[in-house]
Amino acid sequence: MGDDGSIFIGAGAGGTAPQRLDLRRANRHGLIAGATGTGKTVTLQGVVEGFSAAGVACFVADVKGDLSGLALAGSPAAKTHAAFAARAADIGDTDWRYADTPVQFWDLYGEQGHPVRTTVSEMGPLLLARLMGLNEVQEGVLTIAFHVADAEGLLLIDLDDLQAMLAHCAERAEELTTTYGNVSRQSIGAIQRALLQLRSQGAGNFFGEPALELDDFLGTDERGRGIVNVLAADRLMAAPKLYATFLLWLLSELFEHLPEVGDPEKPTLCFFFDEAHLLFDDAPEALTEKVEQVVRLIRSKGVGVYFFTQNPIDIPDKVAGQLGNRIQHKLNAFTPRDQKAVRAAADTFRPNPAVDVASAITELKTGEALVSLLQRDGAPAPVERTLIRPPASRVGPVTADERGVLIQTDRIGAKYDTVVDRESAEELLAAKTHEAAAALAAARARNDAEKAAALAAKEQARAAKEAERAHIAAQRDADRQAREDERARRAAEREAANNPWNKAMTSATRSASSAIGRSVANEVTKAVLGSGRGKSGGGLLGQVVRGVLGGLLRR
Repeated sequence: MGDDGSIFIGAGAGGTAPQRLDLRRANRHGLIAGATGTGKTVTLQGVVEGFSAAGVACFVADVKGDLSGLALAGSPAAKTHAAFAARAADIGDTDWRYADTPVQFWDLYGEQGHPVRTTVSEMGPLLLARLMGLNEVQEGVLTIAFHVADAEGLLLIDLDDLQAMLAHCAERAEELTTTYGNVSRQSIGAIQRALLQLRSQGAGNFFGEPALELDDFLGTDERGRGIVNVLAADRLMAAPKLYATFLLWLLSELFEHLPEVGDPEKPTLCFFFDEAHLLFDDAPEALTEKVEQVVRLIRSKGVGVYFFTQNPIDIPDKVAGQLGNRIQHKLNAFTPRDQKAVRAAADTFRPNPAVDVASAITELKTGEALVSLLQRDGAPAPVERTLIRPPASRVGPVTADERGVLIQTDRIGAKYDTVVDRESAEELLAAKTHEAAAALAAARARNDAEKAAALAAKEQARAAKEAERAHIAAQRDADRQAREDERARRAAEREAANNPWNKAMTSATRSASSAIGRSVANEVTKAVLGSGRGKSGGGLLGQVVRGVLGGLLRR
């Protein structure tokens, strides 16, 4: 870093036309392009070193693993030493010497660095819909799911929470359709299939807690050097949508997190996106517009964004128009597309009568580039053919053991190593489902008990009715038997009355009774009236007494 607040990028042979990146214009973004093998990765490494030395934190997506070498100083024993020393001498860089850079390693998969996580809620339905490639209708349904989760206090932390929330919305589709608009099971099914594809790309590791705190990306070390955050992106390249969405999310989060600063003396943070074409290949127009919007607005937050790509035409015009600082390495012109890229690159530079840009682009040597940087007044400097300053750190990747030591000894420590699974939508919805199932089971048990009680009462009533019927039948049988017995008795009496022997016995009995009666009557009469023998003794009164007593005795 120069005393004038700039970063030395390089110069012409003999130290002519030195090129410096003004830190007060570093937040106007930039582009470093060039064919494979032309030295753009080494250029990127040197630019990042310059920002770090100036106290500016950086974020670098390391696609090939080479940029991990930033963490260690270069060595005179390296194969590149002689070439680098000669180039430093050619451009008059007497301060060049090997040195390391403070690095923090990150990895969405948690394998080659500290895990990088965010929550589903923080990602939001818009970026998540872009990540899953949803259409407008499906994006609308996803937005409804987020709204319902927010309204009901259901935290969406990981993909399991989102899956549970989608299933919950499917169950309430009719109700939600009435309130928010059409929520079809077909749309929810399409989102769930896209979610499954997202899981297959390893996105499940990205969503969770503890979520990344952006302050851990910022700051300096004890020597005032800006922290360089290196994201291991070699495996991430197999999931280009996840890569693009993550970078866009990170920029969006920084835009919301950082205060408005306008044009500071130096940037708060500089982003370097390697293989930038992955951000835009097959990207829908809405996503491209979102990138363009973030790149345009985040400048005022003190963030500079630098795209690295093989071909400058990989960057959409709306985005390319925001890139003020340009470093163009050699381009090949073997195909019509290459020739178009050469013409496009030549037309974007501020002309310099001393440089034939269209010819120079195809003639540049390794480590040489066409450079046009913003001047202090904001105008681009005329393009210059420039030898790029060699890096001071190691060119090439660190070993696995070296990476492990660096991860364990940085300022992050074990902060993000252990996943935190707190109560969120999945658990709350599962609890509700369990409660509903328990309530349903209890209701069914009560219903079954009520049915059993009703059946028992019905059986008891039927038994009572049967007993009553039996009693009535028994009473009826008893009455019938009594009548039959009565009829039998009367029949027996009639039969007895009609029997000659019985009649004779009855007549004899009556005669005897009559005689006995008269004798008893006479005796009673005598006792009552006395034993007078005259007519008076046998008079009328005596006859009456005898008649009454005789009748009684005959009975």
